[in-house]
Amino acid sequence: MLEEIREISNPLFRAITSGIFLSTLVTIPITASLYLFNPRNEATHKLIVFVSLASAAIGTIGGVATGKSRSISSKSTASLVEEVESSTEWKDWRKFVIARKVKESESITSFYLKPVDGGNIPNHIPGQFLTIQLDIPDQPKPIIRTYSLSDYLESPDYYRLSIKREPAPPDTIAPPGVASNFMHDSIHEGSIIAAKPPAGKFVLDLSSPQPAVLISNGVGITPMISMAKAATLLNPQRHIWFLHGARDGSLHAFRDEVNAIAEHNPNLHIAYSYSRPTADDEGQYQHKGYVDANLIKSTVAPEMEKLCGSSVADYFLCGSPSFMDSLRDGLREWGVPDKNVLFESFAKAKPKKSEQSQEIIPRNENSDAIEVVFSKSGKAIHWNPDQGSILEFAEANEIYPDHSCRVGVCGTCACKISEGEVEYEEKPTASVENGSVLICISEPKTAKIILDI
Repeated sequence: MLEEIREISNPLFRAITSGIFLSTLVTIPITASLYLFNPRNEATHKLIVFVSLASAAIGTIGGVATGKSRSISSKSTASLVEEVESSTEWKDWRKFVIARKVKESESITSFYLKPVDGGNIPNHIPGQFLTIQLDIPDQPKPIIRTYSLSDYLESPDYYRLSIKREPAPPDTIAPPGVASNFMHDSIHEGSIIAAKPPAGKFVLDLSSPQPAVLISNGVGITPMISMAKAATLLNPQRHIWFLHGARDGSLHAFRDEVNAIAEHNPNLHIAYSYSRPTADDEGQYQHKGYVDANLIKSTVAPEMEKLCGSSVADYFLCGSPSFMDSLRDGLREWGVPDKNVLFESFAKAKPKKSEQSQEIIPRNENSDAIEVVFSKSGKAIHWNPDQGSILEFAEANEIYPDHSCRVGVCGTCACKISEGEVEYEEKPTASVENGSVLICISEPKTAKIILDI
């Protein structure tokens, strides 16, 4: 019975249950004993009442103190993610129905997904994403994409994805976002899509007492909402700074939702920055300009020193590549260790005339450099370790293979390799067929590789 009481997550209910249990356990035998020896003594009645109240109070205090922590145990992030993913019975594609579709801003729309089979769905670690599969007309195969989960409940019956309509990137030959535009235009309440279980390693350790600074712009706010909600529910004593940048209020999704979270959590500190605010935005933001390292040093750090006695914190970044590159450089110059900075990057095509492009070399030319041959594109190009993954290398040379997650989870970037070998930066999560490789997390291992791209 005591173990069952400790499992109760609601602390008030756990305290009441514990108090009643201990009061009953103590009062019944004492009452029986006292009435057996002195049934009509008024002092006996008072003693019984006192014992009952005292044991109930002790039980209530014990219920609060001994309840199992609702926050995630203090393990490394990697082992925690592996444990959660391995414990999930659902492993492959599962059908979900769109229960709600809500416009959050001029460019972002939320989709609420519930399982078609009516079964339970596992919770996610705040910051993780969901992989979905879309059957889009005129596309030769299903399109797979990953989107951050933008909500957090202790016992969820839905998942929420908040997706930005992606236009064609400027200065590129890449098309507009096929999946995001299809979701906005063609997926409605009642539509059915397939999804895989939550995954990803850009997560908030809910057991850590160290202050956290959540920094985002644009649609990068989505995983930060999940983190802020989870911290408020499971570790409200932890100080969290929530920094978000937008052009103006029309493009600021979830402002009211985040403000409502902060109303219930005095340790959630908000700072919004608008680069081009309008007259209608008056009173809705704290700073004019951009979220950058200078804003953190001048505003967040002094407040953190005052409240926590130190400016040491974990930093979580999510947004456009240029936004995060600038922040990472600024935090590094300020002295923040790289290990304290975690980031989630959105896939983005490289500029049309990338400065990183390598010289195309004739095939079969003898060279000590590593040669990557993109057979379908008719290009053979020198590669060196500074060029990153094969996917990044391809994009830098105006080749745009299919991809989505960039972390080896979804399998979208898998392609045939007809010669040579690759080396993975980390073990792929997605299954890979023999003779294929995932180019988003791999680099050339041999002097020459030939890819069917």
